Amino acid sequence: MSIVENLAGLIRDTSSSLPPDVEAAIARAFRGEARGSSASVVLGTILDNVHLARKLGSPLCQDTGTLAFYVDASLRRRVSPAVVKKAVALATARGHLRKNCIDSVTGASYDDNCADGAPVIHYVDWQKPGFATLLMKGGGSENMSRQYSLPDSALGAGRDLAGVRKCILDAVRKAQGFGCAPGILGVCIGGDRATAYEVAKEQLLRPLCAAGESADPTLRRLERRILKDANSLGIGPMGLGGKTTLLGVRIASRPRVPASFFVTIAYMCWACRRGEVRVVPATILV
Repeated sequence: MSIVENLAGLIRDTSSSLPPDVEAAIARAFRGEARGSSASVVLGTILDNVHLARKLGSPLCQDTGTLAFYVDASLRRRVSPAVVKKAVALATARGHLRKNCIDSVTGASYDDNCADGAPVIHYVDWQKPGFATLLMKGGGSENMSRQYSLPDSALGAGRDLAGVRKCILDAVRKAQGFGCAPGILGVCIGGDRATAYEVAKEQLLRPLCAAGESADPTLRRLERRILKDANSLGIGPMGLGGKTTLLGVRIASRPRVPASFFVTIAYMCWACRRGEVRVVPATILV
């Protein structure tokens, strides 16, 4: 199989099949809501959608999102941007992706979903050797992502973990149901404005199980506390009320300069579409 076909298959599968850990988290939430409640109906419909999309090989959501590839850095020459774009164009032609890429100046559509900067490709040294991971993030959830600068007088948030917690919960309250709740939060404490968003989004690749919790005990406690606090707000699935406002919280930290203290939140909807594939060995490139 060629690398292009391999990546096109990754796009197809990621678009149509929710990861098992995310599906399991939604199923747990469904069982925890009162039968017949709005939350129960919404979560049940989501699960029906998940099963049908997988069965038919159809996209889970009409918004197939921004495509972010995380490629093992050693594959930079074999899995080049040109190769990735060929795979995206092929997947689009086959109906696995919506025509979802717009020129921000002219408003014209890039009908193959390929342009300068689209798809997003990161060559990283933390990826498993020979593997590529894809994260598909819809626009509705991207609109709910936020960044705070501490101290924040409006929130009464200082430069400490208590202040970080206030920022994250404020982001949850402001999202309400607009980000297609129940959501998942990727958070970066510290860093600079630009790379903090990248780090926050990378946290969405961590699974929603014990293995995905932070190895740092302080951050792990903060993840658990914020999940509990957020789910006590009563916002619920799609903002219609219920016990499940978030499915998970994943936090990382990065060093900062003394003058800056950013708290950056990458909000993900329930359709946390991520997948990975081994792209080598492959016989041919195209």
